[in-house]
Amino acid sequence: MTTNHRIALIPGDGIGAEVLPPAQQVLDVLGRRHGFSLSYTSYDWSCERYLREGAMMPADGIDQLRDKDAILLGAVGYPGVPDHESLWGLLIPIRRSFRQYVNLRPIRVFEGIDSPVRGARAGEVDFVVVRENMEGEYSEVGGRLNRGFPDEIAVQEAVFTRAGVTRLLDYAFTLASRRGGRLTSATKSNGIVHTMPFWDQLVTERAASFPQVAWDQEHIDALAAKFVLDPARFDVVVASNLFGDILSDLAAAVAGSIGIAPAANLNPERDFPSMFEPVHGSAPDIAGQGIANPLGAIWSAGMMLDHLGHPAAARDITDAIASVLAKTDIRTRDLGGTASTAELTDKLIELL
Repeated sequence: MTTNHRIALIPGDGIGAEVLPPAQQVLDVLGRRHGFSLSYTSYDWSCERYLREGAMMPADGIDQLRDKDAILLGAVGYPGVPDHESLWGLLIPIRRSFRQYVNLRPIRVFEGIDSPVRGARAGEVDFVVVRENMEGEYSEVGGRLNRGFPDEIAVQEAVFTRAGVTRLLDYAFTLASRRGGRLTSATKSNGIVHTMPFWDQLVTERAASFPQVAWDQEHIDALAAKFVLDPARFDVVVASNLFGDILSDLAAAVAGSIGIAPAANLNPERDFPSMFEPVHGSAPDIAGQGIANPLGAIWSAGMMLDHLGHPAAARDITDAIASVLAKTDIRTRDLGGTASTAELTDKLIELL
């Protein structure tokens, strides 16, 4: 029997609506090849909806997604809507309601892409950032007092729990044991006196359960420099919410273009749907021109297939991305070319 997966599509804002259709095209091609099908339900949850109705999604939005097998998101954010409204009105409620505590961001330099970093060469740079996705520096604890007065104050509390950090570390160490056997922990325990020493303590505790993984820790400032100076040295990098967010965008730039970078928001236990999204954002400056790079969304769709139990189909996607970049000169503008979104998508499907 053909397995059918129920996929929620949230195109969102800007180029989000332009990169999800190419991802769907690729998914459908692979479904026919590998013997599964996908049924899609699309939702108009976006900044446009926020301006029209005062909310990014309806009050029962989470319940509408609950029975889906996965969520594929385009991008969120648009001028005129504060970023904290769009983020906390859609992405963060989904991540937290569905306990998507792992944010997974693979980084790879493909043949045919010139990294702006001299030492980042194809075949050598291939690592993954494992970012804590539900607590850490992006907590809701805090507030503002005395608004508008000279003594106005804003307090934002970072929240690190033993359960939250431990489950992330177990995922990261397990992933490292399946990859190159190396893990780097991002810290700042020389300057952040409570949460980061606690993070370091838990890394040491969990490392004892994974003797096959060699690990070290780096202060975040030095680690950022080493991402640029020697990106090939890394295999799995595990980091808190804020550190992982910054490091993964930096790493995507090292790989040549944030337009290629994918991301997964995972509930590893599969009690709830996981969400997959390109890293590039809504890019309102190029929205509507048909020139957005679809590869980030397509690679994110590949990560979704891997999560849904189709690793061969997922490999087909990364192989096709590698082929279109190595064997053709078809590039969107972010990669130095002139191809349209549709032209790059058509060539990739042809190579599939």
